Amino acid sequence: MPFFTISTFNANSVRSRLQILERWLIKNPVDVLCLQETKVSDDQFPASAFDSWGYHVFFRGRKAYAGVAIACQGEPNEIIYGFPDGKDGKDDDRLMMARFDDLWVINTYVPQGKSIDHPDYRYKKDFFRRFLDLLESEFKADDKIIWVGDMNVAPEEKDVTKPETKRNHVCFHEEIRDIFDTVKSWGFVDVFRKHHPEEGQYTFWDYRVKNALERNIGWRVDHILATPSVADRSVDCYIDREPRSWEKPSDHTFLVGIFDL
Repeated sequence: MPFFTISTFNANSVRSRLQILERWLIKNPVDVLCLQETKVSDDQFPASAFDSWGYHVFFRGRKAYAGVAIACQGEPNEIIYGFPDGKDGKDDDRLMMARFDDLWVINTYVPQGKSIDHPDYRYKKDFFRRFLDLLESEFKADDKIIWVGDMNVAPEEKDVTKPETKRNHVCFHEEIRDIFDTVKSWGFVDVFRKHHPEEGQYTFWDYRVKNALERNIGWRVDHILATPSVADRSVDCYIDREPRSWEKPSDHTFLVGIFDL
C-alpha cells in the first residue's frame, strides 16, 4: 500500500456542509474521510454527492442528532456499526469500523456530556469504558488500527485556551482526561502530537465566542490515534484551519494524517 491519507471532520450537519466538503475534497482527495455529527437520518443522507466525488460512503444517523460516516475511495473489506455488546443499538450512530485489508479504521463520535452532573456525562464515561472493552475483546495492540474522531476530550493543558478556566468542563475535567488516557494506554499513539508538540493547535472554535478563529480561542478535541506499528509509519499529521474560515463552516475543521504503509 502506498501513502495512506485519512481525515476526520465533525461536520455539524453533513447536508449543511456539502459545499465545504466538495471544496475541501477537490483539493485534498484523501483515501478515507471520517465524519461525525452528520445529523441526518439514513434515508436522507446525501450519498449521491459522495458518489459524484468518487467516494463510497457508509453511514448511520438520526435526524438532527449525532451520526457517523466513513467515505473512502477504495471499497472496504468490512464495515461494522456500533458496539458488539449490542446495548439497544443506540450507539450505531456514534461508532463505526472499516477494515481495509489488515488495517482497521475506527471512527467515533464520543458524547459531549453537557455538564458534570448530567446523565450524558455518565454516558460519556461509559462510552469510553465500553470502547476499551471492545479493544480488549476484539483486537491486539500489535494490530494495525487508526482510531479517529471527535473524542470530546482535550487531553492536555496546551490543548485548550486558558485551561485554568476549564477545570470543570466535561471535555477537560481531570476525570475524563484520565479515562481517555486509560483508553489510549491500551496501545495508541497521538499521531498529531508526534509531529506537532507546540501549543495553540486546535480543531474546534466555538461559534458563541466572538472571533474565536481569528483570536485562536479553541480546543483540540478531534484526534487521530494509531497503534505503534501504524504510528511509526506516520509521515505527517496536521490541522487544516482554512475551512473554518469559509462561508457557513462547521465549528470544527479537518484533521489529516498521512501514513507510509
